[in-house]
Amino acid sequence: MERHGGLYTAAQSRELDRLAIEREGIPGWTLMQRAGNAVWRLLNARWPQAERLLVICGPGNNGGDGYVVARLAREAGREVLLLQAGDPARIRGDAATARQAWLDAGGRELAFDGDLPAADLIVDAMLGTGLERPLEGRFRDLVRAINAHPAPVLAVDTPSGINADSGAVMGEAVEADATLSFIGRKRGLYTGPALDRVGVLEFDDLAVPETVYRCIAPAARLLDGEELLLLERRPRNAHKGDFGHLLVVGGQPGMPGAALMAAQAALRCGAGRVTIATHPRHADLLPLSLPEVMTAACNEAGDLLPLLARADVVLLGPGLGTGEWSRALFDAALQFPGPLLIDADGLNLLAGTGRSPGNWLITPHPGEAARLLGTTTGEVQNDRFAAAERLARRHAPVVVLKGAGTVVWAAEETPALCPLGNPGMASPGMGDVLGGVIAALLCQGLAPPPAARAGVWLHALAGDAMAGEHPRGLLATDLLPALRVGVNEIGP
Repeated sequence: MERHGGLYTAAQSRELDRLAIEREGIPGWTLMQRAGNAVWRLLNARWPQAERLLVICGPGNNGGDGYVVARLAREAGREVLLLQAGDPARIRGDAATARQAWLDAGGRELAFDGDLPAADLIVDAMLGTGLERPLEGRFRDLVRAINAHPAPVLAVDTPSGINADSGAVMGEAVEADATLSFIGRKRGLYTGPALDRVGVLEFDDLAVPETVYRCIAPAARLLDGEELLLLERRPRNAHKGDFGHLLVVGGQPGMPGAALMAAQAALRCGAGRVTIATHPRHADLLPLSLPEVMTAACNEAGDLLPLLARADVVLLGPGLGTGEWSRALFDAALQFPGPLLIDADGLNLLAGTGRSPGNWLITPHPGEAARLLGTTTGEVQNDRFAAAERLARRHAPVVVLKGAGTVVWAAEETPALCPLGNPGMASPGMGDVLGGVIAALLCQGLAPPPAARAGVWLHALAGDAMAGEHPRGLLATDLLPALRVGVNEIGP
């Protein structure tokens, strides 16, 4: 997991680099040459026809990688223009060695005068992971010039201007077409604003031994669906009572669809029985769309109590609303002692209470997370890991912070991040379907943390399967057939 699915902060990545040098005896110059060669191989694979390269180097080791790339390209007969973005007098260590090798080979350095020359490809080797404050001055102007240039961009390790820990844009950031990251996968490149800047994200461990990765616990990990293997194989004489009874609480007048979609997803993912506790106005109508679901009309909170007593898992919030009827059912549902998943309007109601965390799992999107934390959506998106951690401390022990690069945070466990999903999933009802998926896994015996991780991964896998190459126009209910296939292909 450390090598293939572990995600690291910038500081951890630097420590991995140090351990490779000091403990394993791999010279830093060797690692830099491996990095440059890896970039050169990717460059040739993706842009074999690029004859005129513009390599933009910074004064640190990221720039040193760029010097290696430039030298290799020049030796291969490409025309290479190299621009040094920083002060050459500040270049030290292996980066200085790489620079001198470039100069000794006859290479030259250009200075930035406000315009970038014509090129078939730009290699961004300016800043890497060392950025700690918003870009300004020459570096900011260079990033703007790169983004205005018509040539594609290959970023070395991290697009300049991206915070490698959080994925935030530090004022300005390079919009790369591809990024090649080294040694440790940077967790910030897999979520939030960074996803629109990294392009195609590749990784190369530079042949660092596994023993190095065993020394540092990752800051997060990529989901791979392994928790679905925790589902027990179904006996041949099984019956529906063996696989849990889910109670979906939601559906105020005019909003029955959210609860219905959650129920459909839960049944497609293997929940034994599903009851929708909803407003009397449409309790009798929902089974016309889904005959397999049971419904119960709830005029008031008292109507919900016997339903809670029979449930194994509760999903609270799809289409619930925030009015008087909604709040009464919400308050009653919080008395449920078993696994309680709170989503949608349940989260909006939770934001207005001072309740302490219970046996809850919450699944907010960034806007709901902002209301729960009393902040802005922008602040949540700028550091999704920090937001998920704050939500877990304040509201629930298990948090699914939805969005591109969904973060699953469970107390005292390694945070997980979903590498799957597509823009087509930004459509109505996707969150309701996800709630039903996770609730179904809870019904089948998974504990909240693995149920959350498995559900997020399965939901995103189904979204990608149904979107294919055409994500625009994807509906939440389009995922239902793929969910059934996915939960059976992966689980027992």
